[in-house]
Amino acid sequence: MYCLGDLVGYGPRPNEVISLLKTLEIPTVMGNYDDGVGYERGDCGCAYTTTQEREDGQVSIDWTTRTVTQANKEYLRGLEKSIMVEAEGRRLLLVHGSPRRINEYLYEDRPEASLRRMLESLNIDALVCGHTHKPYHREVDGVHVINDGSVGKPKDGDPRACYALISVAAEIEVEFKRVEYPVQSVVDEIEEAELPECFAESLLTGDLNKS
Repeated sequence: MYCLGDLVGYGPRPNEVISLLKTLEIPTVMGNYDDGVGYERGDCGCAYTTTQEREDGQVSIDWTTRTVTQANKEYLRGLEKSIMVEAEGRRLLLVHGSPRRINEYLYEDRPEASLRRMLESLNIDALVCGHTHKPYHREVDGVHVINDGSVGKPKDGDPRACYALISVAAEIEVEFKRVEYPVQSVVDEIEEAELPECFAESLLTGDLNKS
């Protein structure tokens, strides 16, 4: 089991999430939000497209930075930028954004030529990333490119938690698993924390109206 980062941000329980990952000893890649909070940068490196998104995002980064304990910030700073997994003779590179930048978005419609340039020097069988919160699986010149979706903040119109189950036997196969959870209880906590209402709405809809 691996986590591809962004343990904190937008949600009401950042310390509890970090504690869970620590307790379960799950290898974790640093996300751009983990970097922003861990180093108290005052910015998450997110690509906001409107003034309102930027203002709401600033509320989130400020609230999360205040809320996360110093011990947990130290944990976030210690996360790896990437993890190489070798299994059954396969090499899978785990990153948050891309192999180049922690906050680079690799969407499913990324041109094949662009992905080819990125992958050609890596000597891997699969690249597994997150950051976009939209799960997909495609193949470029025999290299599998997989986005594992998001457990805590889906953006593909499905409010259920999403993760990827990757099999590396004769072939690399990917299955996206969906898990229902009491979304409303998280929504209530977001409102109690006085975080922006849009964060709660996005959980209820799976960010259905976002691009």
